[in-house]
Amino acid sequence: MVSSPKPVGYTAITARYDLEVIPNRHASFISHTSTHRTNLIGDEIEEIYPARYWPGDSLGAHLEFALKYDGTNLAILAELFNKAPEPEILECVLSKPTGKYTRRIWFLYEFLTEKKLPIDDLQHGNYIPLLEPDEYYTFGSRKIFRQRIINNLPGNGNFCPLIRRTEVLRQFEASDLTESCRKKLASYPPEILQRALGYLYTKETKSSFGIEHVTPNASRTERFVALLKLAEEKDFCEKEFLLDLQNRIVDPRFKDSGYRTNQNYIGETIAWQGEHIHYVCPKPEDLPGLMEGWLAAHRQMEEHDMPAVLHAAVIAYGFVFLHPFEDGNGRIHRFLIHNILARRHFSPEGIMFPISAAMLKHIKDYDNSLETFSRRLMPLVEYSLDEMGTMTVSNETKNWYRFMDMTPQAEALYQFVDRTIETELLNELEFLARYDKTKRNIQEIVDMPDRKIDLFIRCCLQNNGRLSARKRTNFFQFLTEEEIAGMEQAVQDSYDKSYGGDT
Repeated sequence: MVSSPKPVGYTAITARYDLEVIPNRHASFISHTSTHRTNLIGDEIEEIYPARYWPGDSLGAHLEFALKYDGTNLAILAELFNKAPEPEILECVLSKPTGKYTRRIWFLYEFLTEKKLPIDDLQHGNYIPLLEPDEYYTFGSRKIFRQRIINNLPGNGNFCPLIRRTEVLRQFEASDLTESCRKKLASYPPEILQRALGYLYTKETKSSFGIEHVTPNASRTERFVALLKLAEEKDFCEKEFLLDLQNRIVDPRFKDSGYRTNQNYIGETIAWQGEHIHYVCPKPEDLPGLMEGWLAAHRQMEEHDMPAVLHAAVIAYGFVFLHPFEDGNGRIHRFLIHNILARRHFSPEGIMFPISAAMLKHIKDYDNSLETFSRRLMPLVEYSLDEMGTMTVSNETKNWYRFMDMTPQAEALYQFVDRTIETELLNELEFLARYDKTKRNIQEIVDMPDRKIDLFIRCCLQNNGRLSARKRTNFFQFLTEEEIAGMEQAVQDSYDKSYGGDT
């Protein structure tokens, strides 16, 4: 009879201590043979190692294996350190206190529990990074004398999501989207860039509301456009500015004076007194600490020059996952992407990225960027709903929001930025450039008022490049057959079938 592979690393630790955690994306097992294989299951990896990799049965052996092969999972470690007896952790550290992985375990125990183990500070040895810079996005070089560790975590004890250096993210970094965008924009005259800007603000506003299936009236549209215009000038990642932002974009009856004080959730009614819950937000009593950590992480990322798209991903997606307000969280989340990209000079000055338009056009990808976290979280949350729809969460959930793996959100945002540059932004500029060319060519045929030329072009674009008989009768009776044919040809020459811009 062939024995099943034995769990090792986080898989073994989770089972041994019965931890309620989001499973690590890399699960390790030890075979009884020389087998070494990797299985991809959805977006998770199951790796089977040969028998010679077996580290032993102790907690320290499995922890070292986990950090070495499974990566650093702060949420699992936080749950473990809260549950495992301190003497077991102490035994693990004392077994080889100067070891690379043991020093990391020692530091992380004290960092995550805010307890100090009864061990003297190390007096010698090289400093080692807490996270391997080749495997994670890190910043800073805060030297911790006690364990001779360089704390390069991209956050703090209240909020510290990690981003892994995946091949997808490495490729986006190498592509230098900022410089690519600048070069492409340089081919368009300033007047076209300026004309496009007003439309892009409105497009972004309507798209952001459209994601939530809301059609804003003229007043709400104008208010949101006005906010977008401030995105380059002001850092909105302060509590008072976030409150002001929320109060400006929601119905005045739903303004907040502080972070929410009730248990919020996202769901939909599927039957009488029945709801399907998509996402449960952090407990209101956990919000002050989480938001304090979120704000501190933002300041650290800005200070240490975290790549702008990664910075925006952590802060914007982190905000919507924390869901600090009763209403408007989604729109603020998308606004913060603009705010950070503009202030970090990722998007060229004076140009607005209609990110929400790309998200709306690829709504399944956008929903997946949110659900990648929520669908892994939801099996762990123990909640109940009363007859009024009020939710109560009965278990401790804070660590799952403190220490998220935000790699999927970082990859998704890079993809949306890339699509925004290549389609939503450049297509609009190309449309205007072609429009100006068409207008000049039409004026050479008939010197009509601008309003009439605009109407002619729109009518043709709505009818595959030709003027319909009805619209000719209604609006252009004064034109000859020859003039109409020439003007139609001008439109067709500029807007051939290969052009996919908005009309």
